[in-house]
Amino acid sequence: MSAIAERRQASRLLPRLLMAPAIGTLFLWMIVPLGMTIYFSLIRYNLMQPGNEEFLGLANYEFFITDPSFGTAVLNTLLLIGSVIVITVVGGIALALLINDPFPGRGVVRMLLISPFFVMPTVNALMWKHMMMNPIYGVLAQVSRFFGATPVDWLTEHPLFSIIVMITWQWLPFACLIFITSLQSLDRDQMEAAGMDGANALQKFWFLTLPHLGRPIAVVVMIEMIFLMSVFAEIFTTTSGGPGNESTNLAFLIYKQALMSFDVGVASAGALFAVVLANIAAVFLIRMVGKNLD
Repeated sequence: MSAIAERRQASRLLPRLLMAPAIGTLFLWMIVPLGMTIYFSLIRYNLMQPGNEEFLGLANYEFFITDPSFGTAVLNTLLLIGSVIVITVVGGIALALLINDPFPGRGVVRMLLISPFFVMPTVNALMWKHMMMNPIYGVLAQVSRFFGATPVDWLTEHPLFSIIVMITWQWLPFACLIFITSLQSLDRDQMEAAGMDGANALQKFWFLTLPHLGRPIAVVVMIEMIFLMSVFAEIFTTTSGGPGNESTNLAFLIYKQALMSFDVGVASAGALFAVVLANIAAVFLIRMVGKNLD
């Protein structure tokens, strides 16, 4: 019996030993940057004042939170995330329903709908900045002149709204793809039975289609929440957080502290604040996904 027990223990131990190098590497990859960020957030570390490091405790966190731009950055971050998620979920469901049924050229339409998701964020920002929203030669300006209206300088007059439009355009195909995939597994027999019982299209959507999309909606919200917390390229390329702080989010505020004020300590404190905020949001999202999976 002891020999059999030893073999079983060895068979259980071998996979763990084989996985140990990969797990150890991933652990170091995560813990070393996190440890350095925590260390820098507790000291005075300004790149313009080398050799003047000293322990400050929580002073960097206090400085970051009391920054006049902090409240605006948090509000802009929440508005950006909430607006993009709502528009992509609603628009993604609508587009998925439109192209779910077979029609000529459906494959081409699906490919065109999904393609914006593969555009790099910087390219996306430059395209909207110069091709679409430019007040002189942009497409929107030309359309405004065609109807006799005055062109709008979107990035100056409505900077945060412009950023939301750019990011929504890129993330809408992702949500649409997830919902299209989910609709393929919708029980057609139930839909036909509901129609025979006198249910109209709205009732079918509300009582059959929408509950079926509960899990995909939760997944889309969770993934978009994680990625939208770190939106930076679109803001840096188009508005640089301005005018003033009207389009500054937490990620761009951390960048301003780190590379414009050269204050690594305050920027590290801001980064840890963003990590804590993201984890709090992730806990609620994971619970929401878990409830939908149950």
